[in-house]
Amino acid sequence: MADAAGRLTKLAEEVLGAPLPVRIRAWDRSESGPPGAPTLVIRHRRALRRLLFKPGELGLARAWVAGDLDIEGDLYEALDRLAGLIWERSDAPGPSRAALVRALARPEIRAAARELLLLAGAPVPPAPPAEELRRRRGPLHTLRRDKEAISHHYDVGNDFYALVLGPSMVYSCAYWESPQATLEDAQRDKLDLICRKLGLREGQRLLDVGCGWGSMVLHAAREYGVRAVGITLSEEQAGFARKRIAEAGLADLIEIRVQDYREIHDEPFDAISSVGMAEHVGRTQYAEYAAALYSLLKPGGRLLNHQIARRPVVDEEAYHVDEFIDRYVFPDGELAPVGRTVGQLEEAGFEVRDVEAIREHYALTLRSWVENLERHWDEAARLTSVGRARVWRLYMAASALSFERNRIGVNQVLAVRTPEPGDAGMPLRARDWTG
Repeated sequence: MADAAGRLTKLAEEVLGAPLPVRIRAWDRSESGPPGAPTLVIRHRRALRRLLFKPGELGLARAWVAGDLDIEGDLYEALDRLAGLIWERSDAPGPSRAALVRALARPEIRAAARELLLLAGAPVPPAPPAEELRRRRGPLHTLRRDKEAISHHYDVGNDFYALVLGPSMVYSCAYWESPQATLEDAQRDKLDLICRKLGLREGQRLLDVGCGWGSMVLHAAREYGVRAVGITLSEEQAGFARKRIAEAGLADLIEIRVQDYREIHDEPFDAISSVGMAEHVGRTQYAEYAAALYSLLKPGGRLLNHQIARRPVVDEEAYHVDEFIDRYVFPDGELAPVGRTVGQLEEAGFEVRDVEAIREHYALTLRSWVENLERHWDEAARLTSVGRARVWRLYMAASALSFERNRIGVNQVLAVRTPEPGDAGMPLRARDWTG
């Protein structure tokens, strides 16, 4: 069928009631849409079948990961233009659900839908890409299920992560002095900021929950002389971290465990850092998480909880994780508004002393990771798979835009297990962390 791009553009604009913001190039080499705009390339009609059998974000994600869909031109500009149609439908200008239903009832739209079926070809659903985690049944956030979820995300190869993250091997928001700073300097500054907020001193005992590849405990032991325990659920991360620690000559100060925070029984600790880990905890377990960390601290001990937050929604009970994120990136992960996080820490007994919002810093961090991935694309695809590399490119680029557009944020919450009669041991001046 000739001019597939023109036919698809017409159908999309009929349904949306607005001009399509990107150009389309179809598998028959036909093109349609605004000149000079980023181009959505439909490499195979199989992409249409994916959307027909799984409308919405998951169908698009499957087509992207499989390589049936691609983008030519600036990826960020394309995602920014498409955000209002795909990721921000609830508050974006455009047709309401009722308007869409009315549109689909119109004879010309029904005719266009039949045409879409013809364009899609074979009336069978394509198999999901191998990188997709199939939907699982049973209760969320059991010890076994959390370990499997962490393995899906992190056990894709230390060499792959080294390409994306750079030498620091820090997989969380960096702390930028300026956009011109290097990623390495920004990650070092973030680690040092956390150590200063925790008021670390030589001889203290630090617990790093979700220690990743060991960067936080290495910095704390090397620069502040603490004795540190790092825990992770990823076997690959733990092996990598132990090797780094041995090479640094710090094995006498640092222990790395493959262990869940619910399984620690050798408290107390003087300080706890939890950086980019609480997003995995889940709303049903967060009270237990906060209570567990409180119980592991000495009176007067500090917690630094570094956590991504989402914006509040009208119906919090209706909140659900995006299907692309759940199936391809962070299985069972959940974000909460920062107010809820602060409230639950306080309910566990903590005194919250400081909240620092650093969402612009995460946008800069993600753009640096995308740049690293694109620079080493062939090697990254070889180390994992082309589909996995495509997952990460889309996920990180879209996340950068979400931080820039204030769709999500990230906050460092400093809390204290304040002893009786109430001296938290904090300096009088705000953010003079060491007094």
